[in-house]
Amino acid sequence: MSAPLFLVEALPDGERVTLAGPEGHHAATVQRLRVGEQLLLGDGRGGIATARVTGTGRSTLELEITDRRRDQPPAPRLVVVQGIGKGDRSELAVQAMTEVGVDEIVPWPAVRSVVQWRGERGERAWQRWVLIAREAAKQARRSWLPVVSEPAATAAVAARLRADTDGGGGPARGIAAVVLHEEAEQRLSAVPLPADGDLVVIVGPEGGVAPAELTAFEEAGAVPVRLGPTILRTSTAGIAALAVLNLRLGRW
Repeated sequence: MSAPLFLVEALPDGERVTLAGPEGHHAATVQRLRVGEQLLLGDGRGGIATARVTGTGRSTLELEITDRRRDQPPAPRLVVVQGIGKGDRSELAVQAMTEVGVDEIVPWPAVRSVVQWRGERGERAWQRWVLIAREAAKQARRSWLPVVSEPAATAAVAARLRADTDGGGGPARGIAAVVLHEEAEQRLSAVPLPADGDLVVIVGPEGGVAPAELTAFEEAGAVPVRLGPTILRTSTAGIAALAVLNLRLGRW
């Protein structure tokens, strides 16, 4: 089994460090790591340190750093605009998309979203996505934590797409934004991809992308694409799209 990952604000400069706080409690009390075992420390911004446990305390571990590395940020960044779904479907999508390599998730209150985030309930739901992404990144041993942006309405998403695509479109650069849509003729496996910047994938909620939303995204430069002949749930479509893109980009 690979060494577990624990997140810290910054990687230690020295060779000895104490892992305390919630991560120390989890390592010492929940996972019960013992002297001689290895773990990873990550800052969520590309930095990873390998450490060996040299001592244990109450909710703390004493560590010796044995190796360090710093991973470059991914290029292009894979951004999923995820239509907010009902129940736990959206949370399952956030978890799995993080595990397969999403770099940013944008919650999208689409017209056909059954659940709408408002007030304190909306804040709690968003924070829940942030926590799920953090824990999934640890499970996957990711050196870069994905960003979970604040919810963005259709107009805000379209404005972002225009900023991403203006002056950079065309086959030489690749397509910077796609909308998963069951009536699209192009396949995600065939469209040209950008070498850098953001590659945005828009996933509708249970009811799909409304015609007015599709028009707004197309006018902003997004290209409708499909994954295949079947219709996927909102909780699985983004995951499938990321799998295709990981393979095409040579990450898998």
